[in-house]
Amino acid sequence: MRRLGELEAEIMDRLWAWQRPTTVREIVDDINEHRPVAYTTVMTVASILYNKGWLLRAKEGRAWVYSPVRSREEYTAALMEDALGTSEDRSAALTHFVEQMGPDEVSALRKALRTAGRRTKA
Repeated sequence: MRRLGELEAEIMDRLWAWQRPTTVREIVDDINEHRPVAYTTVMTVASILYNKGWLLRAKEGRAWVYSPVRSREEYTAALMEDALGTSEDRSAALTHFVEQMGPDEVSALRKALRTAGRRTKA
């Protein structure tokens, strides 16, 4: 899985944060509060994200509304899995990764492993 491009990430960030179907107009208006971007540019990138399978879309009146297919956390997990897959020694890569974590992150990882273990047994 490749990382999202800059505008793709901006669009997805808004959709993940808003957690509701959103029009291109809403996204453009929000981005334009920080920097100028053309409506047609955002419309094209949203359509590309839809074609890549990142977004769902539905017609509302004359406009499309977009929603993410995956959560931000699922996207992050897929990036981590992809990065881990580039290593010839997954165990060593995981060890180095964990060694860079702070105590709160290690605690969160332990909790995630316990949860995953319970799901595997069920």
